[in-house]
Amino acid sequence: MLWEPPVGVVVAEVVIVGGESEAGELVAMSIRALIEAKPNAVLGLATGSTPLPVYSALARSLAEEPLDVSQVHGFALDEYVGLPEGHPESYRAVITREVVGPLGLTPENIHVPNGATDTIQTAGADYEQAIAEAGGIDIQILGIGRTGHLGFNEPGSSFASTTRIKTLAEKTRVDNARFFDSPESVPMHCITQGLGTILRARHLVLLAFGEAKAGAIAAAVEGSISASQPGSAIQLHPHVTVLVDEAAASALTNLAYYRYAWANKPAWQAI
Repeated sequence: MLWEPPVGVVVAEVVIVGGESEAGELVAMSIRALIEAKPNAVLGLATGSTPLPVYSALARSLAEEPLDVSQVHGFALDEYVGLPEGHPESYRAVITREVVGPLGLTPENIHVPNGATDTIQTAGADYEQAIAEAGGIDIQILGIGRTGHLGFNEPGSSFASTTRIKTLAEKTRVDNARFFDSPESVPMHCITQGLGTILRARHLVLLAFGEAKAGAIAAAVEGSISASQPGSAIQLHPHVTVLVDEAAASALTNLAYYRYAWANKPAWQAI
């Protein structure tokens, strides 16, 4: 018998894809449709390697069929604290290099939390205000860490949390060391959108690839809702799409239902 969600329970849509490119194309189509319907759409931008297929696919789409994106706004999930201005691994630099330039977005419309130490005490509140003034985030792209973190919300983060300073878990620093000279070079602190901030976005799109993410995905989608698993916060949101490859989906109990639901989804219904 196929598993079906209990009546009244919100369940994330889980899409098992053949690989990163397929996931990127699906999300890029969704973002393009959003911009066509709402030229001043507000995008929530994740960094790292996971969302790159989305940005690449969207860049190709915009090159092949140009679309006015001059009014699009974007808000990055997080930033390191204390990196010098212009550091190539600051998320400001990464977003400029991997998103703003390739997509042709207006630089002034793209926002990143301020990790400068001299203004850090008000940076979280300032970022929350900027998101509110932009009208809120329409679609939030997310990756998930091996610890289950969304953004830099490590285990123990409050589901009501807003943009604030966090201390990075050692495992997260080790994972991010590939972008730096050594693990010791990875900053100890960051400023990140909170789980409460993320949950206010109108549509959450979570991507994960590879067996190393299987446990975190299973906990996020099917596990208990717990601050010990920050990813499980997505279970509280009414519109979530989780795109995973076979390896990242391998620990999901209800895999048969997810495949069945996707195969029988109405043609008019986007992700």
